[in-house]
Amino acid sequence: MARAGLTADRLTAAAAELADEVGFENVSLSALARRFGVKDASLYSHVRSLQDLRVRLALLAGGEMIDRIAAAVAGRAGKDALAAFADAYREYALKHPGRYAATQIRVDQSLVADSPAMRRTAEITYGMLRAYGLEEPDLTDAVRLLRSTFHGYCALESTGAFGAPRDVRASWDRAIDALHVALANWPRGGHHRPLPQVPR
Repeated sequence: MARAGLTADRLTAAAAELADEVGFENVSLSALARRFGVKDASLYSHVRSLQDLRVRLALLAGGEMIDRIAAAVAGRAGKDALAAFADAYREYALKHPGRYAATQIRVDQSLVADSPAMRRTAEITYGMLRAYGLEEPDLTDAVRLLRSTFHGYCALESTGAFGAPRDVRASWDRAIDALHVALANWPRGGHHRPLPQVPR
């Protein structure tokens, strides 16, 4: 491709494709330059560094992911919305492993605040959870519960770590059922409650 055709957006899109092919951690400016048939130095007119490229990729992938989630949850509420959200999340994570890995990096909060995709992610996620009657700080706690459950499950599934004969999809559906019950019966107050003393 002609060097004149390089832009930050085209480089980011190519990096996203490369991430899915070779893994997010293996995306480099050198590999990207080879894909475009240019020298590494040619990329610095468009991206400042590898970290800059990774952040751009994270924002791109985050936007793609929330677009799919938003389409899935539209018109739904409660358990139906939760299941649709979870399924769209899992589908994206398994279909685009490199892009998905990019969404897990820490991005500067000022960039998050300026990103329409990241704001939309928060709006859709928190909106779904408010349907369960949650308010802060319980909302943030619930978001962390969902994120850690979804991410942990997808990470294990993507590496074939679930070895039991039980169907992986069936276990996923039961996990969503359990999350729904947890959200619908969320302990209110947001404060740590001491565990009851166990008789000795």
